[in-house]
Amino acid sequence: MQRKIFIAAVVIGLALVYLWLAGSPEPELSRAKEPSSVAMAPDFTLTDMQGVPVSLSQYRGKVVFLNFWASWCPPCKEEMPSMEALYQRLKKEDFVLLAVNVEENGQQAVEQFLKEVPLNFPILLDQTQSVASLYKVHGLPHTFIIDREGKIVESVTGALDWNAPQVVQYLSTLIEAR
Repeated sequence: MQRKIFIAAVVIGLALVYLWLAGSPEPELSRAKEPSSVAMAPDFTLTDMQGVPVSLSQYRGKVVFLNFWASWCPPCKEEMPSMEALYQRLKKEDFVLLAVNVEENGQQAVEQFLKEVPLNFPILLDQTQSVASLYKVHGLPHTFIIDREGKIVESVTGALDWNAPQVVQYLSTLIEAR
């Protein structure tokens, strides 16, 4: 009898989780509506996979796609191919894609991940999560779109198809704005 009750509880629990996930809206671009709510992106310096320091400020004048992720995060892994496609599509424009890995063992974790999923965009290491804290990242993946003036104009928590036509059009509009 207890076994039947346990199985019923598990089935009900799984059904509730499914309903909760099925009802969760797709992440979407959440543009700031009021100019006063548009914040300047905090500057930072992190090292890339080759140990070269990279600062956000060196990309002023370009549209920056800043993504926080971890190799153990399924939604992060899910969106990486679309980020690579977006990067390949826009890399010759005034656009930069920076993926910030937040794992303590970031160098090793990223090297292993790249064996499975080859990526060509810059990956930065935030092993102490100081930059993630600076940006108030509380869920992964989390992406910020930063305009040419250094203002955060979009913030997305969760995986997204970054190569979707409406996203590419939006980014192209930001790139073309002078």
